[in-house]
Amino acid sequence: MDRRRFLEAGLGFGALSLAGAARADQETWRRFHAALARDPALAVYADTVGSQQGEASITGRLPPDLQGSFYRNGPGRFELGGERYHHWFDGDGFVQRWRIQDCRVRHQGRFVETRRFTDESAAGQFLYPSFGTYVARRGFRDNDSMNAANTNLLPFNGHVYALWEGGSAHEIDPETLATAGVKTWRDDLRAMPFSAHPKLDPQGGMWNFGALPGAGQLALYQIGSDGQVLRTALVPVPRQAMVHDFAVSAKHLVFLIPPYDLQAGEGKSFAERHAWAGSGPNARPLRVVVVSKDTLTVRRIFELPPQMVFHFGNAWEDGACTRFDVVLHEGDVLAELGSLMQGERRAGLQTRSSTVQVCLDYASGQARCSRLFGASEFPRVMPQVVGSRHRRLALLGTTGQGAHAVLDTVNLVDTDTGKADSHAFGAGWQVEEHVLVPRRGARSETDGYLVGVAHDLRAGVGVLTVFDAARIKAGPVALARLPYRTPHCFHGNFLSA
Repeated sequence: MDRRRFLEAGLGFGALSLAGAARADQETWRRFHAALARDPALAVYADTVGSQQGEASITGRLPPDLQGSFYRNGPGRFELGGERYHHWFDGDGFVQRWRIQDCRVRHQGRFVETRRFTDESAAGQFLYPSFGTYVARRGFRDNDSMNAANTNLLPFNGHVYALWEGGSAHEIDPETLATAGVKTWRDDLRAMPFSAHPKLDPQGGMWNFGALPGAGQLALYQIGSDGQVLRTALVPVPRQAMVHDFAVSAKHLVFLIPPYDLQAGEGKSFAERHAWAGSGPNARPLRVVVVSKDTLTVRRIFELPPQMVFHFGNAWEDGACTRFDVVLHEGDVLAELGSLMQGERRAGLQTRSSTVQVCLDYASGQARCSRLFGASEFPRVMPQVVGSRHRRLALLGTTGQGAHAVLDTVNLVDTDTGKADSHAFGAGWQVEEHVLVPRRGARSETDGYLVGVAHDLRAGVGVLTVFDAARIKAGPVALARLPYRTPHCFHGNFLSA
């Protein structure tokens, strides 16, 4: 693949937000702070100022064999110069490290010093377009001028990378969390979209993609265990908008393309240009695009009823079929997530979802869904089973209803029976993604721990949670409570010592 084609395709995300007059927004700031005064629990979406560092107090007993660093990433700065972003996905990346060593937990967090963060900090105001907020006070060179580095924190090949799907990875010092700089995997891939959801092969290396909605293509990357690019390709996917995640089996890469139209319109953000096309008499389906690993070309396209997708669980080959887990959302939830920046919790936002297992039958050309779990998000599996048959799926769930339905439960679902081993934190808590961590030499998918972060909304503090993966219902074996609030993260990974 020649360099020019890659760079031209890579302009797809940035070209959707070309500059005009700036649209500053102080009203969103006013509404959020008025709502925060009424509901202190909204502090999980409040601004973060400066770095964090502290030691947690332990309740329970940390397992002696659980040693390592739990890396997390999410948006931390939403406000500058009296203005506030419109969408949760816009905030500047704030990376965190929960270090577990000798039955103690130490926490640190700091902002990723992207080009956007440093330029806007110096200017004292927002300058560049972001995912859900149109600002155009200064022109930009490429996607990395807008890079928020706010979605995932990935340890790989002795390095740690802060990821954002619209541009490059940023390398982060694994000890201090200082920003080392932009990661360019190869010169001709500079500033190309690089998804925040790469899949690590248990045998080494990783697969990833970049969505190029302006070009109607997906960029595919295969990277070796030494960090060298092995293969790249561009796959045509017309009528494509936001594609956030994918799944990898032994033979295939699986993408779901939600039914959005990407509308033209000067002065609108990327999110605002998404028009839901999944309802009405001309509703379009949710497309399943299957790419063969051996050729990096499309093998088959399937169709499912129109729904929105953020996250996959895992995929594997089952004879002549490919199966995968995914969380499906009813309707256009993308726009509703933006309401959080105004302090509004939309009724039903968390409850209009379910986790399903999809079977892709190549002989019949049909895709069939079977329900695994109700309202849920953030599926994860044990790292050693990625791409192969698994029987346990970690999920977050909710016990609330309507506008009070926040993610407050952790669940380990048996994918054969649908039965869940669950723990509910209950009212006054909001839970982040939890990840499965195998014990050394683990022989099963429950031989290890479920580790995550929960927010004690009443006390206003962040808490590291540790469960025995074989006994989730028994509750956490340890809680590591900080003396301060931590920003609400999206994704992260555990690196065992």
